[in-house]
Formats: sequence, C-alpha cells, structure tokens
Amino acid sequence: MFAKNKILSSIQMSFLAAATISGSALAEEQQDGSVKEIEKIQVTGSRIARYELSQPSPTITLTGEQIEQAGIPDLAQVLSELPAIGATGTLRANTGSNENAGSSTIDLRRLGTDRTLVLVNGKRHVAGQQGSAVVDLSTIPTSMIKRVEVITGGASAIYGSDAVSGVVNIITRDDFEGLELKVGYSDSLHGIGNKNKTFSLVGGASTADGKGNATVYITKDSVAEVMERDMRHYSESGTVNNPADTGEDDGIPDRLWAPNILSEWISQTSVLDYSRTNYTFDNAGNGQLMPTRDLSNSSAFGSFPDGCELCFSTSRYENFLPERDKVTVGSFFNYEINDNVKFYSDVKYVRSDIIQQAQPAYRFGDGDTVNLLENPFVSQETLDFFTAKAAQDDSINLERIGIHKFFDEIGNREARNKRETFRLVSGIKGDFTLSETLFDYDVYYSYGRTENDRVQANDLIIGNWVAALDAVINPETGQADCRANVPSMQGEGYSNPATVDVNSCVAYNPFGYDQASDEAKAWVSANVTRQDTIKQRYFGGSVSFDSAEWFELPGGAMGMALGYEKRWESSGSITDELTKSGALNEVATPDTYGEYDVSEWFFEVNLPILSDVFLAHELSIDGAFRRADYSHAGEVDAWKAGFMWSPVEGYSLRGTYSEAVRAPNVTEAFSPRSPDFARVWDPCDVTRLANNPNRAANCAALGIPADHVGQDNASKRVIIGGNPNLTPEESTSFTLGFVTTAFEDFSFSIDYYDIEIEDAIQSITPQTVVNNCVDGPELDPIYCSQITRDPNNKSVTFVESGYQNTAKRVLSGVEADFNYNLDLGDFSLPGSAKINLFVNHVIEYDTYEFQNNPDKPDRQDGEIGDPTWQATFRATYNLDDLSVTWSSRFIDRSAIIDLKETYNADGEKEGDTPEDTAYPYAPSMVYHDLSARYLATEDLSVELGVRNIFDKLIPDYVGGAGTSSSIYDPWGRRAFVNLTYNF
Repeated sequence: MFAKNKILSSIQMSFLAAATISGSALAEEQQDGSVKEIEKIQVTGSRIARYELSQPSPTITLTGEQIEQAGIPDLAQVLSELPAIGATGTLRANTGSNENAGSSTIDLRRLGTDRTLVLVNGKRHVAGQQGSAVVDLSTIPTSMIKRVEVITGGASAIYGSDAVSGVVNIITRDDFEGLELKVGYSDSLHGIGNKNKTFSLVGGASTADGKGNATVYITKDSVAEVMERDMRHYSESGTVNNPADTGEDDGIPDRLWAPNILSEWISQTSVLDYSRTNYTFDNAGNGQLMPTRDLSNSSAFGSFPDGCELCFSTSRYENFLPERDKVTVGSFFNYEINDNVKFYSDVKYVRSDIIQQAQPAYRFGDGDTVNLLENPFVSQETLDFFTAKAAQDDSINLERIGIHKFFDEIGNREARNKRETFRLVSGIKGDFTLSETLFDYDVYYSYGRTENDRVQANDLIIGNWVAALDAVINPETGQADCRANVPSMQGEGYSNPATVDVNSCVAYNPFGYDQASDEAKAWVSANVTRQDTIKQRYFGGSVSFDSAEWFELPGGAMGMALGYEKRWESSGSITDELTKSGALNEVATPDTYGEYDVSEWFFEVNLPILSDVFLAHELSIDGAFRRADYSHAGEVDAWKAGFMWSPVEGYSLRGTYSEAVRAPNVTEAFSPRSPDFARVWDPCDVTRLANNPNRAANCAALGIPADHVGQDNASKRVIIGGNPNLTPEESTSFTLGFVTTAFEDFSFSIDYYDIEIEDAIQSITPQTVVNNCVDGPELDPIYCSQITRDPNNKSVTFVESGYQNTAKRVLSGVEADFNYNLDLGDFSLPGSAKINLFVNHVIEYDTYEFQNNPDKPDRQDGEIGDPTWQATFRATYNLDDLSVTWSSRFIDRSAIIDLKETYNADGEKEGDTPEDTAYPYAPSMVYHDLSARYLATEDLSVELGVRNIFDKLIPDYVGGAGTSSSIYDPWGRRAFVNLTYNF
C-alpha cells in the first residue's frame, strides 16, 4: 500500500529519527527473496503514518534518559537548554509571579508561551495558568516520559490554535510491565541549598491473553527554597549615575556599577521625611539620621559603599527559587476489545504546594504623616530634634511629618499556592477495512481541570494603618490609643479612616523594629485569597487511509487523514471580598471569568509524486488545512504545504510553508479592566529627555520642568484589562533544509527557518503608554489621556493600558544537527560512542510594537535571552553495562542593553549603546556536565552526575532569576544521583 523509500534504511541517529513506532507492520520483498518487516511511523507534525524522515518538518527529540541525565526535576529547564527553545518560563523564571509560582512552561523560539502548543501523547492538555492555554509542564512527571518531540514553526493546520511557534509532544510510558522504583537526589556542592528530591513507583501488568495492560504510578518530588541572598553571585550592587559623564558619545560610561544599592528613604524601622532629609530609628526606636548616599541610582535608591544597616533592599526578602512539593498519581489502561478496536485511557491527579517569598508590604510616597506633638510613641529626643529643625525652617509642620515604613515586622508577603490538576483522556482506536482499503481511526474525549488556591499573607489594610498610626494619649486611661477611639481628640471634621473592623483600632508604634503590639500588627494586616479555576473538555476523531485501492501516483499511494474536534475552554478567578473592596495595599482585583468554544475540522494529504527514478529517489508533497470556528473570534483558516526531495539516495531537500493562527485567550479577550501596580520609568525625567528628540518639547508642553526627577523606583497604579474586539493572530512560517544519511554512521541536517507573526496580540504596557504620549512629533492625545500626574511634583501616578492587535514579530535563523556513531572496535578499542552537535544561529529577531510603524523594529537577537549563537554537544561512551556522557552547551555573548538599531529624525541612533552602562553585555558562557550510568545488577542501575563541572558562575549583573536570564546556570557545580530498581 505504501511504496518504501530506501533512504530510510540508513537512518540511525536519534535526533533525525524522532519518531514513535506505531501502526501496522507491512512486508517488503527483498532482492534475496526474504521478507523484511517495516513499520509505519507516526511522527509529531503529521497525522499520517509514514516512515522515518518521510516528512518535511524538522523534528528535535529528547529522550527520557537524557532528561534524567540532566539531574533537574524541572522539565522546562531541561528543554530550555535546547538551542531551538532557549530562555523560557521555567520554575526559576516564574519566581516573582504569585499567580504562576511553582509552574513551569515552555516558549519555543521565544515567540511567547501562549504560541507554543503542548501535547501529551498527541492530545491537548488542560492549561496550568489562569486565563491562558499555557500548559504547566510540572504536571507531567519526568519519570513517566519516554521522549519529547519538538516541531518548531507553524503547526496550526495539524493541531489547531496556539501552535504558532510549534508543538511540543510529550510521549509517555503507557504500556509497562513489572514494578519499578526510582529515587533521585541533587544538591549544590557549595552549600547553596538547592536540594531536589524525586521518588517514583511504577507498576504495570498485562492481561493473561495479552490484549490489555494497566499501568499505575505515583511520583513525588520536592524542590527546596533558595533565597536570593543565599546565591553565590548575589550582591546588592547596581548601576549609578557616573558623575564624570559629560554626555552621549563621549567615551565615558553613563552609569557605573557600584556596591550596596539601597534606599535611605524607607526602612523597616521607619523614616521621617523632612525637607528631603531622612531621620530614622534603630531597632529600639532611638532616633538617628540616615547616612548620605555616595552616588545615585535614582531618586529613591543610591550607593552606600560602607553599607547602610537600616536602609531598604528588596532582594533580601525574595526567593531565587520557591519551595515546591508535588505529588502525582495516575494510570494508563489499554485493552484490545477485538482485532479492530482498542480502548485506552489516561487519568492523573497532580497536587503542588508552593511557598514563595516576596518583600513585605511598604508605604512610601503615599502621603502618610505622623503628629509628633501628640503621638505617644515619639521619644523626647526625636521631638526635640524636630522642634529645633522647625524653628529654623517654617516649612516643617510638626503635626504632619511624612513617614515611610517597610513592614518587615508583620512578615513577608508570602505566597502560598495549592495547585491541583485533574485530567482524563479516553477513547477507542484501531482500524477497519472497507472494500480493500484499511482505515486507521481514533475517537477520543478529554476533560481537564486545574484549580489554584492562592494565599498572599501579610498584606496591609491601608485605612486601618492610617488610623493606627494616628495615635494619641487617651485622657480617660492615660494610655496610647487611636484618635479614632478618643472623640475628645478628634477635632472638627474628623473622619475615621479605618475600613475594616473600624471600632477596634489598636494604636501602632512605628518607631523601631517590632515595637508595635501583636494586636496592632494583626489589626492593620490581612491575607489576600484567590481561587483560579481552569476547565477544558473536548471530543474528536480522526481517520487516516491511502488511495491504493483507487489509484497510485508514480511514487506510491496517496496518504490522507481527516477529522473533527469540538473543544470548550473556560477560566476564572475569584478574589476575597476584602481585597475586592480596595481596602488592602494589594490591588483591588475583581473576579474574572471567560469562556469560549471552538469547532474544528481538518484534513491532511501526503502525495508521493516520484520514487526510485532519475533525480527523484523520492519526491513527495504534503498538505494540510484546518478551519476553526471560535465563539469569540469567528472563523479562521490555517494551512500548510511541504515537500521532501531526494535526488539520489541519502541526500534530501525538505521544506514547509504554512499559515497559522492563534485566537485570543481568555485573559486577552475577557479579563475585566482592573487596577494593578507596575514599574513605570518617567520619560520626562531629566536623565531621559535626550533619549528621544521630541521629548523635551512635549514634556514642556505638559508643564513639566526640564529638571524634573520622576519617582521611578516606586510602583505606579495602573489599570489593565482584556479586549473583546481582538481578532486572531496570523503567522507565516517557512523552512528549507538539507538532510544527508548517505553514510552508515553519520547523518547531518541543516534547516533555515523564518516566522512572521502579524496582528500579534500584546498588552500595551504602561511604559509604552507614557512613552508614546511624548515621543511623537507632538503630544499624542490618546496616550496622554491615559496618564495621570501629580499636580505638584508632576510624577506619574496612574496609567491605563490593555490588549490590542498591534504588534508584529519577525524571526529567522539556521540550525544544524550533526550525529555520528563510532564503533571503537574499528580502532581496536573497546566499546562504542555516539556524538551529537546541535547549533542554532538567529539571523534576525525583531519585534514591532506597532506593526503599522515598520521603520521602528525593536531588535531582540543578540540580547539576553536571545543569543545570536547557541550550541549543544553530547558524547556518550558505552561499554557493556557502563555508559558515560559528556555534554556541553554554549551561549553567545548577549547584550543587557537594548540593541535597538533605528534612528530618530536627527539621524541619531535610538536605543542603548555600550557607553550607557559599565556592563552592557553578559559574557559568553560554556557549561560542561558529566554523568555515568552503570547497570550494577540485572535489576539495579545507578547514575551519578555533576552539572557545571567547572563551576562556571554568572556575574552578579546578569541576575539569573528573570525569564531572559534563566537561560544561564546560576548554581555553579552540583551533583546528582539516580537509582532505578526493577522488581
């Protein structure tokens, strides 16, 4: 029924093979008269069973053994080391997000996690992040993974929306016999404390007649918490303004790297602000002046070379890695009802408990004041100091002295997440014959649900804090009390500012550390609780067959597949009433909910045009088409075409061209417009006016003085939200490659890829809004209307933003894959070796925040997270029961600065230059790992390994915790051990 291509007989290498053995065994008659059994192959990227490498899309495969050899329980972190993937939403990268803490996601080509479709055994998986389609890879136990197949480039025509940048298909072990126990442990060799523990127990049995199999498993893994301050490369260094700088292009760095970047304007012991001078307290509440900064980082932060004990630093309180304990239980069941019908099911439950630390609540620049004349907690020493100052400065009002406080004494705003995922997939598959044609079919149903119960502890009730801060002596008791509780001290027009339990105010002593009573701390603080719920269900079916009964092309029978799928998605979040009321320092997030459904039908064809003729050992064309009807986005089409051409056996050209789509997710389309906080750098700040030729005039038109200093280090209130009028994104992908398998032990492939996304959905950030207000030829009335500034100091106080179809992304590059099998016996040496080298070169990666402005690309290639060159090398030596692997990976030097290469109207280059900062680039890095696996007995295997064997550390200015810098290894040398025992 299918003509065999002889090129397949020489394929031996795993990266080029990349295939799942399935389907019916077919016979081919050999020249010597014998019959050779060959098998159809189901390859990720196609629903038509075919032979290895008989499809045009390049595929990357990572085996379960390779995942174990990484010694990392975070699958996304393992995958991020593949050059085709790069920096992604790993467990470490998601640190800092309370909502996504503990989750682990993948971002193919760095085009966005929402544009990468994750499948498990070829089926969709319920999302793990509220409002999106992003799958949490931590819900897939690594001990059950057989391999991971990655197809990069648009695959929407095959698998549907979200496959804009590609597909990650995780294939599991679903047909196990026996009992297997695996335990693993890894830890830093330098006392960092990043301990990882894994445990799995897998059991399986087949029925007596061999028709069925049941596999059950339980896994448990734990990731230990690591604080930023415990990292070896941790420092509180940062950039400061260089006093020697004379301007742009003077050869002098604009900013220097300096130690101890701290803030003297805020402290856990409180800071009293008078005439831009800072008066603080020791832990016991004794007054003293803050030290003077050496150089300035910003208005709020500066450098203190000799340290500052009472100054504020956020990084002392934050995680580098959260604590996560995860348990997974699940089962696979397969049973052949008859020769043509096989029932299958996949059921699992995952629970993850995550604890993530974030800085405590704070009040800075919020207008809080203290009455020094009446507050009973003010020491006589402090009162005398300010009285003397007030005598010299009429602007000092002793009844209204500004106060800033960092609430370390209440506790960290610790985020505690309980994330539970349930997923069921069941169906029947098999084959049947009509006339003389064999049809393979698959009919399935799936239900998935993710719930995330989130608690953010120790937030501040603003009204209660203001009331508790306003303390007086109660004349009836002679004790400190809230003014709200003492009518005789309230005066005319007084209004109690308390918002929760308003009649139970407890006076708060803010001076010093932990001087307030437990009752006062409890009255001004509360926990924020939210519950996220994500649901997915779908049913569908597909059938594949060939045309042999009716006709054959010169190269063989045409293969076809077609199918239908109906899917429902919903996502929502419920917030506690106190938070929704706006009483807390946390934003007043409303409840959210959105849902949509989509009906899709699709077909795929494989046309074997020629075979075994002159200049066409193989020539085949592939095609696929999918039409989807979204309830919230209408009808969209996706299609794909590809070819394979082998002019002579062993040498092939392959290529694809596709158009893919991504419909708006729940957050993008349905999230209510709600308040939040964001860091916004004021473009009218005196240090940024020169960054754009239009800014100075436009900022002046807003009434902002030329020497304006923005309060940039404080978060600003913003409003963000969804847009029901969004349309689907559209992308085009093109690949062209060469493959050779002409040599018995060597194979090589090289592929060019080009992806362009138009009408890309993006959240217009608050920073973009404030920049666009003043960066045009004149003030932009739309963007300027979305900004509120303080009428007195002209600093930004509020920004409104949201989602729009405005962006474009353009990415192109080349990747090459070399594989070599070496029989050392040919050199009179024992054993054998396998060698692989994979190289990725990004030619261009530009983002256009506004695609209608094509002259303003924002360059990404060469910046941190998107290195121009990446490579991995792997060499494995096998001798009897011993296997030793040496692996290396290379990351090119990458810019920390913005490499924008556009020019303004005056011909001046926009973006950053290396002169802008002392350390504009992250250095190139090469990491080396060594592992060895030994089969100690027939049932016991032991694996030992050392990651980053030469202890290569990233500099402190690289960081290592954010999404972009998570591509690097921040830990240094660490070791792992894996034990596997089969009963």
